[in-house]
Amino acid sequence: MSKMIFVNLPVADLPKSMAFYEAIGFTNNPQFTDETAACMVLTDTIYVMLLTHGKFAQFTTREIADSHRTAQMLLALSCDSREGVDRITAAALGAGGSLAHDVEDLGFMYSTGFFDPDGHGWGPFFMDMASFEAQQAAPAPEPTAA
Repeated sequence: MSKMIFVNLPVADLPKSMAFYEAIGFTNNPQFTDETAACMVLTDTIYVMLLTHGKFAQFTTREIADSHRTAQMLLALSCDSREGVDRITAAALGAGGSLAHDVEDLGFMYSTGFFDPDGHGWGPFFMDMASFEAQQAAPAPEPTAA
């Protein structure tokens, strides 16, 4: 069996958060959804559990961070293409998210970032491994004389 990841996120408004994640390509699994939690599925190995603050607090004794003021983590999400990065970012912004940073194009890697309505940071990216390997194999430029 493949390893699976379940990212647990505290949310202030569960229906609003569910709508946001559906807008960016997740689907809801009603089998694991109730008025306190929603299981949002991206792939057969990637899940986001949206938890009301009360539900989230059942899993930790620590204070729930205010993601609008602090950053605890940033979630990087691979995409199949540059267009995929642009598509999910546009969907996020159209569904109530906000831009974390503009596009960064390193040639071999293309990325951007957005925040969901609760301030959780996502960084969709596309990496062209062939370009990366070619860049790594290229000889370093000769230093110029001063």
